Order: sequence, then C-alpha cells, then structure tokens
Amino acid sequence: MVRVVNPRVSTIPPGAPFVDSLALGLRQRYGAAPDALARLTLLLPTRRACLALRDAFLRHSDGAALLLPRLLPLGDVDADEIEPGGGGELPEGLAADHGEPIPSAISGLERQLVLARLILARAAAEDAPRRPDQAARLAAELARLLDQTLTEQLSFDGLKDLVPEDYAAHWQRTLEFLGIVTGHWPAILAERGLIDPAERRNRMLAAVTARWRAAPPDDPVIAAGSTGSIPATAALLAVICRLPEGEVVLPGLDQDSPDAIWREIDESHPQYGLKRLLERLEIDRDQVAVWGDAGDGVRAKLLNTALRPAVSTATWAAEPPPPASAFEGIEIVECPGPREEAGVIALRLRAALETPGRSAALVTRDRGLARRVAAELGRWGIAVDDSGGKPLVHTPCGGFLGLTAALVAEDAAPLALLAALKHPLAAGGMKTAVFRAKLRLLEREILRRARPGRGFAKIAAALGKHEPELGPWLAGLAAMAAPFAEALAMTRISLGALAAAHLAFAEALATSDTDDGAERLWRGDDGEAAAAFFAELIEGAEAMSPLAGRDYPALLDALIEGRVVRPRHGGHPRLHIWGPLEARLQHADEMILGGLNETSWPPDAAADPWLSRPMRRRFGLPAPERRIGLSAHDFVQFAAAPKVLLTRAAKVEGTPTAPSRWLARLDNLLRGWDRAHALDAGGEVRAWPDSLDRPDAVRAIEPPAPRPPVAARPRRLSVTRIEVWRRDPYAIYAAYILGLKALKPLDAEPDAADRGTIIHRALEDFVKLYPRDILPAAAHDQLIELGRKVFAPVIDQPGVRAFWWPRFERIASWFIATEQARRGGLAEVHGEAEGRLILAGPAGPFTLTAKADRIEQRRDGALSVIDYKTGGVPAKADIIAGFAPQLALEAAIAEAGGFDGVAAAAVEELSYWRLTGGDPPGEIKPLSLDVAALVEQAVQGLTTLIAEFDDPTTPYLAVPDITKAPAFSDYAHLARLKEWSDHGFGDGGE
Repeated sequence: MVRVVNPRVSTIPPGAPFVDSLALGLRQRYGAAPDALARLTLLLPTRRACLALRDAFLRHSDGAALLLPRLLPLGDVDADEIEPGGGGELPEGLAADHGEPIPSAISGLERQLVLARLILARAAAEDAPRRPDQAARLAAELARLLDQTLTEQLSFDGLKDLVPEDYAAHWQRTLEFLGIVTGHWPAILAERGLIDPAERRNRMLAAVTARWRAAPPDDPVIAAGSTGSIPATAALLAVICRLPEGEVVLPGLDQDSPDAIWREIDESHPQYGLKRLLERLEIDRDQVAVWGDAGDGVRAKLLNTALRPAVSTATWAAEPPPPASAFEGIEIVECPGPREEAGVIALRLRAALETPGRSAALVTRDRGLARRVAAELGRWGIAVDDSGGKPLVHTPCGGFLGLTAALVAEDAAPLALLAALKHPLAAGGMKTAVFRAKLRLLEREILRRARPGRGFAKIAAALGKHEPELGPWLAGLAAMAAPFAEALAMTRISLGALAAAHLAFAEALATSDTDDGAERLWRGDDGEAAAAFFAELIEGAEAMSPLAGRDYPALLDALIEGRVVRPRHGGHPRLHIWGPLEARLQHADEMILGGLNETSWPPDAAADPWLSRPMRRRFGLPAPERRIGLSAHDFVQFAAAPKVLLTRAAKVEGTPTAPSRWLARLDNLLRGWDRAHALDAGGEVRAWPDSLDRPDAVRAIEPPAPRPPVAARPRRLSVTRIEVWRRDPYAIYAAYILGLKALKPLDAEPDAADRGTIIHRALEDFVKLYPRDILPAAAHDQLIELGRKVFAPVIDQPGVRAFWWPRFERIASWFIATEQARRGGLAEVHGEAEGRLILAGPAGPFTLTAKADRIEQRRDGALSVIDYKTGGVPAKADIIAGFAPQLALEAAIAEAGGFDGVAAAAVEELSYWRLTGGDPPGEIKPLSLDVAALVEQAVQGLTTLIAEFDDPTTPYLAVPDITKAPAFSDYAHLARLKEWSDHGFGDGGE
C-alpha cells in the first residue's frame, strides 16, 4: 500500500529562468557534493528540456565534476503539436520501469499510407473517385484525430452517440466512414503487431503510474515543467506529487489573480491547462509553494491582468497601475513589413554580442521570419541555426528530389527540365562545369524557341546543327530517366516500385565525374532526413494500394509535407532562434518574441475535416481554442523575462495584418491607465535597418551615356532599327556593340509578335506563288492551306486555335478580295523583298537594309510600298517627324533600285495594310503625304543621324526624349531607366 502524504507541488514564477532556477534549487536542496544529485529522477516534458537542464547544471557547477540526475522526457507534447508524418516524442526513457512489454508504435508514414488506402477504398465504393494525394492529406488529418482521441483516452464507440440524424448528410457520411475505419483500425494494427504512438505513450505512462502507486521508489522523483495537458501525464503527476520523496514543479502558475477571475478561465486562457491540472491533483492554488526566489513578479502581474478572461476585463478600470518597474525591460516594435522586422531583430541579436557572456534568443512561430533573421545575421558572419527547422522540401536534397519527379512527370517540359538540371546536385555523370555548359547551350538554342514537343525524343529531334554536341548528352539523360518514365506511365504500379525508380534516377543524375550520386545526394542533415523519409516510405509502401504512376509526384508532395530538418548543432553559443515548442523552459538573457500577428501567433484554430465543433464537444475532444491557451501560456512565460522585445509587421506581402490578441490586450489595458506608449520602443529602433543601408551621401544617378569608339559602332542597320536608333540609341548600343540579345521566355504562349510573323509568312508564301498572274478561283482555299502550314507548329495552343486561326480566316477572305480588286492594275507583286542602300558617312559607308512586306510594280511603271501591320499603325505626326521612317526609307531603297528583282522606279504610294481579323478584318491606310518630299526628308534625317553618331563624342543615350520613348524595350533595366527617370516606360520597362 502507498503511504498517503500531502501533495508537494511548487511553481517557478514567470520570468524566472526555469531550468536555471530548477538546477540551482536542486543543488541547494541536495547539496553540492559531486554525487548528491545522482539519486534523483527528473521528468521533463521533452528531450530538448532535458538537454537544457543538463546545460543548466553544468553552468552552476563552476566547472566541477558532477554526476547528473536521471533526466527523462515525458513526451508531454499535445497532439496538435506533432508534426505530420511523425509520432512525436515518446517517454522511451521510462522503458526500464515497464512491467510487461509494450508493442512498438506504428510509424507516422506507414499509418498515413494505410489510412489513405482506406479512404481511397471508401471513395471508390461511393463512386466518388479521389486522388491519392488528396487521400494522403485526409489521412494525415485522420491520424491526428486518432492521436487526439487516444490522448484524451476516449473510445471511438462514442461516435455512435453523436446522433447522426442531427447533422447534415455529409456529416452523417463522415461519421459512418469514421465508424468503419475506427472499427477496423484496431484489427489492422493487431495484424501488424503495432499500436498507435499516442496509445504507446499512454501505456508507458500508465505502467509507470501503476508501478509507482503500488511501490513508491526509494529515491526522489521530481516532475518539472509539465502542464499536464495529456491525461496520462496528469495521472502520473498526481502520483508523483504524493510520493514520499516526490514533487511536481509547475511552470508559471498565476497565484495572484482573484478567485472570481480564476473561476472564469476558459480554454483560450494561458492558465487553463494549469487550472485543469490542479483540479486533477485535487489541490488549491494556495497550497502551491514557490520554488526559489519569486522576485517582485510585477511583469507577470501586468501580463496576467492584460490576459484576463473577457468577462473579467470590466475590472480593469478599478485596477491600480503597476509600478514603473513593470514597464522596464519590455519594448514593443511595430515595423512596416517583415524585412524591417527581421532587420530590427537581427540588430538586437547582434547588439547582445557586444556584452561578454550575454545571450539572446528569437522565439517565433513564423518560419519565414526566422529565415530572414538568420540571413540578416549572415551579413556579419554570424551563423545561427533555426531550431524550429526547415521544411525538407525547401532543402537542397528535398528540392532536388521534387524537381526530378516533376522533370519526368512533365515529359521534360522546358521549365521542369531546366529547374531540375540547373540544381547544384545535377551533374549527369560528368564535370559540373561541362554539364552546365551543355545545359546553357540547350536552353539558348532549343528551349528558348518554339517548344519542340514533349519528351526527350522531341527535344533531340529539334537539335539540328547542335546534334554532335548535345545529342549524346541528351541521349544519356533520356536513358537515365527511362525506367522512371516507364514506371510513371503505368496505370497500376506499387508505390515502392515508383519510389525505387525515382531514387535510381535521382542518384544517377546526381553522379559527377568523381563522386557517386548516392554519396552526393544523401550527405548532410537534409540528405540524411530525405534518406530516412524514403527508407520509411519504401518500407511501408505495401500499406498503400497500387496507383497510377502519374499520381506519384502529387502523392510524394503530400507525404513529405510537414517533414522538417532540424539542425544537430546550435550554430552559435549565445544567439538562438527557437520555435515556441523548442523554447519551452529555455532561457536567454534577452528574449525577442517575433511575428506577433493574429493567425501566426496565436495560430488560427484549424478546421477539423472530420468532426464539426459541436461534434467534437459532444464526443469529448477539447475545443481548438485549447491550442490558443497553450500558446498564450508560452507567450506569458517568454514575455515575463527581464529583458524582452515584442515585434510585429504591420503588413505582410502588402496585406495589412492584425496584431496578436495579446498585444491588443496590452494596448487596451495601458490606454486605460493613460500609458498608451509606455512599451513603444520608439521610431529610432524602427529606423535601424534602413540606417544600415543608407549611405552618408546620396548621389543622383545619371542617365547612361556610353561613347564607344567609332570603329565599334554599327555600320549596318535595318530600316526597322532606324526608328529604335532615333527613339532609344542605348538599345542599339546594347544590341550591336555589347552584343546583348533578350532571351525569349521559357514555354511562353505565342505572343503578338509571333502572330504577326506567322501571318506575314502566309501572305509572303501566297504572293510568291502568284507574283504576276490574275488570281485563280481557288485562291482563297490556297491561302487557307498555306496558313495551315505556317500555323502548324503552334495550332495546338488553345489560344491560337480559338482566337488566332479564326481571325486569320477572316484576314484571308479580306486579303483575297483586296488582291482581286488590285491585280488588274499591277504588273508584279514582290513579297518580303530584300534590299539595301549605301549612304556616305564621315566614318565611311553606312549600309541601310530592308525587307519590305510588299512592293507592287504597277502597269504604269510606278511602285507602291506596303507594310502589313497586325498591330497598331504609326501616328502621322511621328512619320512626319522622322520617328517612324520605315516606309519612307524602304521607298528610298526602291527608288535607288536596291531591292532584289525590283527595277528602280518612282514610288507613288506608301500605305499600311492593317490586318487584325476583327471588324473590319483588314483595312488599307494610305499615307496621304507628298511621297517624294517624305522620302527626301527621311534620307536626309538618316544621313544626319549617321554623321552625328560618327562623332566619337556623341553618346548612345537612353530615351533622349521621353515623349518619344518606344512602347517596349528589352534594355530598360540595363539602362536603369526607372532609377533616373520619373516617367513610366510602357509594359517593357522592367
């Protein structure tokens, strides 16, 4: 029989360093002898807390040899905090205290796959097909429901008591499905000889609870830091506090709030978990002793007052303001955005290093903010690991595995191909530099053109002159990917076979000329985590029913979702970045709580896809707000530290944010005391990040004005480039002197320029077919057939088939009708005629080239020069001013006999044929100007321009006249136009 003793329960107040206070108190209680602590058994919530307490003992030992207590984790992690795919921590350290053996826990991934199979089977039976990735995500939520139910020690038999007829039809189907799954789930586990992780934890804790209740241990047992949110843990704590040498040490119990307020506490309150635990322990707050030095506690009182239950906030007005010391050491900074917030935090962390021995820590739920802060610290060469971890899919190894799956699944589409092959791990069995060079050539010459088609074979067929250099290399890649591609093409294949084929391809692609692919792929923390994931996946793959290969990439994304890679080493001895779970019971001299926005900290109460709120309540599961209460307790513990900075961003990605409810409560409380800005850190702190990058003096950037030597300047330009030369000389400098050419977007839809090219080519082919003759009766059908040929490479594009082709058909009808009306007065029509004209310049001859869309030789001997326009027509004012000289210069070449096959003659007509395919489909817009005068003016203007740029002092300015700027330029970013010009620059400015 257990000798009944009065319960021994203590609390370490908020603000006191928990593990340091615990270690110091234990040394004072049990003495400083090296072996004094060896008899103790200390139970803490997590393994990280055990490590933190070990370090605290070492700090307080002054370097002396010390035998530490037995430190064991309780696995006191709520089911909502367990990562997807993982089973959370289990109290494996208590294994020695078990009676009979307890079955092993099923792995998180295997359980997810089994449940996904059940979900897919149910969907098929209801004739409601569901994709495997959807089933996997639902399975993760179902696994969470299993853990919550088992953690709360509920029975799934209670599902039948939810009265399904009270709910909508879809909830009734959900309850029916849950009943089927939970009815079969124990048998499935028994067949595998496994149990759920939460059930294993319950059994371990129950076994220790029963053993210690029947036969109390002779040595002291202390459980510290647990809030008893897990019923099995609370039951163990109830036994420990009544052991002859047992004690429970609570974190941050509020002993100051009046009883009336204590009774109103709900699940979202920071003290709710401790209130429930005290009820389970059957003790009152006044029976709880204070461990160590309680301090003045004014900060904790301030926070507890601010976070009182909503029904109790009416008493705020009667509360006297706290002493000034409550506001010392705590500051709030609201930054414009995440960049500025990360800068402020990084600078505050950096400042802590100026004081020898001082430590500082950022605690945040926002992993994006954590990564930003780590990057900001890198500017000073400070490496700090984020203990909250990085998603596996965002690591080099995880990203490479996802990209290789997408590469094969998307049949080597340009974006997927380049994304995978440009990854640092890709080498394809050769030197990385050689591999990259071949890939760049493939991108530049093949992939940046019209899409060659799906698959490596279509890309190989488009190599042309690059076949000798790229053919064998591409064939090698295709051979590597072939087994995986075959697996993805199968309609029914096992998940294990898909994963094995995927890994074989990834390892082959990662192989370099010196290192094996497996060695390169699986090295490092991320490689080890990825290897462990795939080993678990292949081992448990038989739990998943066969699937179509094409579903594998999406399923892989769903299964790997939530997997986190945590650093094995701290990175810095004095600076830390923690998530709230990792920060529990931890301490630093300065605590920075970042990302204090609603939906981030506290997090949103996630919707349960399986049970509605009333159903959860009736079933016995805690409300989602309990998670908010746990987060609130964390917040109070951290914010009560002696030195605290609270930060938030007013906008995230341009969207206004709402401050955390805890900040809002503090603000309202302080306003009631007329201390609204008591915690504001001031504008100086917010200005810190900008001050780092703000120069001492600002020099306005000047427009570029390169003056290359005359010998380097172009001596040959087309008539279409003369307009660019007039409007934006810098574009000529970049294209013809620097040799820069814009690459086309990858896998882009055909654009307006492509449409114009296609239509021009069809009309050119038709004119070449009938240059002199009267058109035949079947002319329209022949033009349509020519159009089909030139449209063939892009006709499969939905936009081309739906919009471009019908417009071309209308253009063809108008064009044939126009041709038939004009042909009687024409001797010959020349399409896409090439010509040139030599002009004299101070530095030597200058060649003007042209390719005229259409030149008509009339029967009276005169010429008509015509330009097809599928877009807009130049303004008359620009033509007169010389900013659109194309037609006039083509006329000058024609009159000089410079076009191949076109005899010199006077040009009497200049016109644009506007071909839109709309209403009307075509339109002739003649230039109602004196052609001879216009031609003379254009030639004179070009001669002057040549002479001007033959002067070595003439710069190639970017947009000399902003009112005449071109609508689009590939070089605006190179000229940094928006940095020195206040004017816009069309759609192509950046």
